[in-house]
Amino acid sequence: MKYFKFLLVGVFFGIVLVKSEAVSWYRIYEMFRFQSFHMYGIIGSAVALGVLFLQISKKGYIKSIKGADIFVPKKDNGITRYIVGGIIFGLGWALVGACPGPMYILLGTGAYSILIVIAAAVVGTFIYGILKDKLPH
Repeated sequence: MKYFKFLLVGVFFGIVLVKSEAVSWYRIYEMFRFQSFHMYGIIGSAVALGVLFLQISKKGYIKSIKGADIFVPKKDNGITRYIVGGIIFGLGWALVGACPGPMYILLGTGAYSILIVIAAAVVGTFIYGILKDKLPH
C-alpha cells in the first residue's frame, strides 16, 4: 500500500502520454522524418522542466521522497559514451517506434504486439549485464 502513490503517478503519466499522442507510432515516425514539431515540443518541454527542477533541487527547495537532499554526482568520464548510447537508443526508438516508458503504456492500451519489443528489451538488458565489465565505460 505504501507504493500506491507511485502507481497513481505512473497511471497519470501514461494518460498524459496517450492523450498527448507521445506514444503514437505515427507521431514518432513524423518526428524522425522531421515532418512535425509535435514530439520535439513534448521532448523540449520535458527537458526544460527537468533542468528547472534540477536547478531548484540543487538550491535545496525540492527534497527526495524521504526528505533528503537530492545530490547529482559530477561525471568526468567524457562524452563519447553518451553519444554512442544515444545513437543506439535513437536507432532502437526509430526502429520500434517506442522508447522504454511508452512500451508499457502501449501494452496497457491493448497493443499486445509490443510484448515482442519488451521481451527483446529485457534480453538486451540481460546481455548488457553480462558484458558490462568488458565494455568501455
